[in-house]
Amino acid sequence: MTGSLQRTLLTLMLATLLFVSGTGSAQVNLPDIGSPADATLPKSEEAQIGRAIMAQLRAQGKVIDDPELTEYINDIGHRIAAQANNGDYEFTFFVVDDPQINAFALPGGFIGVHTGLLEATRNEDELAGVLAHEIAHVTQRHIARAVHANSRQSIITMAMMLGAILAGVGGASPDALQGAIAVAQGTAAQQQINFTRNNEYEADRVGMAALAGAGFDPNGMSSFFEVISSAGGPSQARVPEFMRTHPVTSTRIAETRSRARDYEPVQTVDSVNYGIARSRALIRHQLTPEAAVQRFEREDYKDQSDPQRYGRALAYMRAGRYQEANRIFEELSDKDKEVIAYHIGLAQSQLEMDDHAAALATFERAFKLFPRNVPLVVHYAEALLHLQQPAKAHKILLDLLNNVPPTPEQVRLIARAAEQAGDTAEAYYYMGEYSIMIGNLPQGVEFLRQALKLPELQEIQRMRFEARIDFLQEYMSEEQLRAMQRSRG
Repeated sequence: MTGSLQRTLLTLMLATLLFVSGTGSAQVNLPDIGSPADATLPKSEEAQIGRAIMAQLRAQGKVIDDPELTEYINDIGHRIAAQANNGDYEFTFFVVDDPQINAFALPGGFIGVHTGLLEATRNEDELAGVLAHEIAHVTQRHIARAVHANSRQSIITMAMMLGAILAGVGGASPDALQGAIAVAQGTAAQQQINFTRNNEYEADRVGMAALAGAGFDPNGMSSFFEVISSAGGPSQARVPEFMRTHPVTSTRIAETRSRARDYEPVQTVDSVNYGIARSRALIRHQLTPEAAVQRFEREDYKDQSDPQRYGRALAYMRAGRYQEANRIFEELSDKDKEVIAYHIGLAQSQLEMDDHAAALATFERAFKLFPRNVPLVVHYAEALLHLQQPAKAHKILLDLLNNVPPTPEQVRLIARAAEQAGDTAEAYYYMGEYSIMIGNLPQGVEFLRQALKLPELQEIQRMRFEARIDFLQEYMSEEQLRAMQRSRG
């Protein structure tokens, strides 16, 4: 095993132990007087490790670049996190393109939700229950506690456990998987399972308090546990992934159900955005356009809810049946003008029908109503680029991304807008930032150096780019710096 591979494994291992176990028991309702976990894995390092894992997942193409899905899962997640977080974590919620029923927490407040889990939930309370559970894993510092509790385990054993996780998340070689399985069968793995049960119960307890505080029905947690515990049937091969990484027993279900009775009963109604997000997830997993249409034509149109009709329109769009989709989007947007996804769908169907004037008018009306809504601005900018209006696309994206933390794909979109608008220097700058966000610092520096070579570069831009290069080089390894020097000749 090479030194660089060992370092990579050790860095990622810290973040992924929770997938296998989560460990240690935490004391609640006591003053924070410090913890051994702080010495083992400080919060600042947790955040760095979480960002490194996110870069790996993005590089593997597992993180979905769907503005509507991403915005929805962040809205729900932050609503719950506000009830559980003491301010130490800046949570980021993201969606993973995977039909497995699963969710997971990374160090530093990164929470991933599989599209399969979103499809499996029957209502918004169940989805919120899963998010609350994962948020509690982060706020209770189960990853850092895992590292502390396992400080005597060998580095190789811990690193090999990573292989099992990466196999489930992003794919791994058969040899790596076999090695991980061999380790998982050892005594250390049994100790990890024991730790898992402690942390799962704690995450249920802390998560349920946050769930109720955010206004959701706390019964959503036990309800979803019941769904997935019955979904596997007698065959272990069909057991949902969530049950493998978060063992669900009848005792645990009974305890969460009993604990929910400690809270005042609450009547909740699924939000429209929950139905929209679920429809988008369902569409993604249909193998063909015909299958997507068939999935949403199972019920008569008159018997469908508005989010189901939205899914039907998306299916028609995928199948190239734009006029049918357009009629549905028109009906939905006229009926409920507050649902941004309906406006976006209407404009996109008009665009596909080559009614460009109508599409731009629809986008502009919605933009005036919701000026900095991320999905709306992103789709509007994409339409403007398609219609050869890059300067306006650059302008609205710049306003958005100066006020809302962007995703890497959104940064790449503004780079495209700047390039098409003739602002090459800023395009290089944005591509540099994109490279940094996906974990490639040398490439980020190289883009900035390309910008510095441009004859039309303004002095203020030169100062900004040079300062950014100096900042980035402070965080680069000696090996990276030497490689950059060699590449420059």
